Amino acid sequence: MTMDKSFRTGQCLIIGVPGPDLSGGFRDLVERLQPGGFILFARNLAHPEQVFSLVSELNALCDIPPIMTIDQEGGRVARLDRFGSASVAGESLGLAGQSDWTRHHGELTGELLTLFGFNLNLAPVVDFRTDDSRDNSLWGRCLGDDPASVIEQASAFLEGMESHQVRGSLKHFPGYTYCEKDPHGRIPVIPRSKDEIDDHELVPYKKLLNMNRSVMVGHSHFPAWHNESWPASLSSPIINGLLRSDLRFQGLVMTDDIEMGSIAQRFGAAEATRLAIEAGCDISLICHNPACYQLAAEALEQLPTDTVDDALKRIAAWKKGQPRPPGDFDSQRYQALSDEITELKFTVESQLEGAPEA
Repeated sequence: MTMDKSFRTGQCLIIGVPGPDLSGGFRDLVERLQPGGFILFARNLAHPEQVFSLVSELNALCDIPPIMTIDQEGGRVARLDRFGSASVAGESLGLAGQSDWTRHHGELTGELLTLFGFNLNLAPVVDFRTDDSRDNSLWGRCLGDDPASVIEQASAFLEGMESHQVRGSLKHFPGYTYCEKDPHGRIPVIPRSKDEIDDHELVPYKKLLNMNRSVMVGHSHFPAWHNESWPASLSSPIINGLLRSDLRFQGLVMTDDIEMGSIAQRFGAAEATRLAIEAGCDISLICHNPACYQLAAEALEQLPTDTVDDALKRIAAWKKGQPRPPGDFDSQRYQALSDEITELKFTVESQLEGAPEA
C-alpha cells in the first residue's frame, strides 16, 4: 500500500478519544488521519462491555492495526479500576518485596488488558522512591527505594504482563526521581549531573531496555544537557544522544502527553510534535484536544522524509506480530480476574499491615 504524507505522519501520533462513544466527526478524523494509536482515560470508560466495543471500533477504523494503550500501573494510576476491582499499588509491591507477587500483578494486568484489546501498558514507572514530600506526581507509584529494587520488581511485572502479549513502557526517561514539581504544571528542573544520573536514574533503563519495549520521555529540564530551559521530551542530546546512541536503544520512544502544562505553556501541539520527532522520538502523545491532532500531523509533513521514515520503521517494527484484539468480550473471565486482583491486593496489604515498623 502506498501511503500519502498525511497517512504516514499520522502513524507518529497516539491520540486521546473525547468520550465513551465516537462522534461522526471523530470517526472521520481517524479515517483521514490514520493515527498510530489511541490512549484511553477515565472519560472513555463507562463499563467493561462499552470499553471493549470502543476499542474494537477504533481498531476497525484503522488500516494499520493501532497501538491501543492505557495507564494501568496499579494503585492510584489504574484507569480500568474505575469500574473494576481496585488494584495493588506499585509502592505496596515494592515495600512487600515479593517479586512473585509483582509478577502475578503483571500477569493479571496483562490478561485484563488483553480482554479489552490493549497491547501497550504505559507502565512500569522505573523511577525510585526517595522523598514523598516532593510534589512530583510519583507518590505511591514507585516499585522500590533504589535502582536495584526497582529492577527486581519491574522485571517481574514486565515478565508477567508480557506473558499475555502486552508490552510495557518504561517511564519517565531519563528520570523523575529527583524531580521537585509535577510536570503537569510548569516545567520542573532536575539539577543532577550526568554522572549522578548515570549511576542512579539510568540504572533500571540499562537493565530493562530490551525485548522490543518502549520508553516514555518526561518533560523535565536537565541542566546537565541544556543550559537554557528545555524539556527532555524535545531534546536531541537526551533522546538521539543519550538514549539512542549511548544506551543503544532502537525501540519505540514516545513523549509524555504534550498537552501537559510544562509543554503547552511554551509550545503548540504542532511545534512540540515536530521538535519531538526531530529529537529522536517516534510518537507524540496528544491526549485531549482533537483540534491538535491534525495540526500535529500537518507539521510532521514538513519534516525531511528520512526523519519520518526512521520513526515509521521503528513503529512498524514494534507493531509487527502484535495479536489482533479478541472478537468477543469474555465477561466471565473478566469477573474472575477482578476477584483475583482483589485477592492479590488484600494479600499484599495484609502483609504490610502486619509488618513491624522499621
